[in-house]
Amino acid sequence: MANAPILTGRAGTVARMETSGLVAVIRADGPDQLVDVCQSLRDGGVDVSEITMTTPGALDAINKATTKLGKDCLIGVGSVLDPETARAAILAGAQFIVAPTLNLEVIAMAHRYSKPVIPGGMTPTEIMSAWQAGADLVKVFPANLFGPGYFRDLLAPMPQLKLTPTGGVDLKTAGDWLKAGASCLGVGSALVKKDLIKARDWKALTSLAAQFVEAVKQGRAT
Repeated sequence: MANAPILTGRAGTVARMETSGLVAVIRADGPDQLVDVCQSLRDGGVDVSEITMTTPGALDAINKATTKLGKDCLIGVGSVLDPETARAAILAGAQFIVAPTLNLEVIAMAHRYSKPVIPGGMTPTEIMSAWQAGADLVKVFPANLFGPGYFRDLLAPMPQLKLTPTGGVDLKTAGDWLKAGASCLGVGSALVKKDLIKARDWKALTSLAAQFVEAVKQGRAT
């Protein structure tokens, strides 16, 4: 049987995110240590990171991270509220765009540069509107309000959707989200712990990342 084709561009990036199963959502007080954070996460097996625009100096951090880590990591941008920010982040090196809300102009801008875009939604109508507008994945946020059962309910009548939860994902719930149909998981403070960053405890961060990778493996195996 012939080998499966290697996906590139938007499809390839999304496939890599789905294969990884984890997107580390990085919110920090400053940009100085973000390259170390991304590298420590990668060393633990989490090779997809989202640097949020709420972090001071986020664009500079994205540029430095993509320059240093290259193909070893996918570095994206989060908390994008408008197309201007999406474009600036893409020019800085962001490889995917994540937004907390649905903004059609953000989707158009990301696709103009052949970058995947993951807008946010909560209700079935918002989520389907995002999907129909061209979302590569839809971020259900804040997902902790309803839990993994909500994904089962959504995917029963709309199985074509690719959903990722942000909020309420930790080591205990990771497997539940995957079993409920999540394509990949957005994990913030449960993984990217500010106390570890402040202490520069990169070994502990790498160890925690490895635990999340194992949780995804176990969640997909059962």
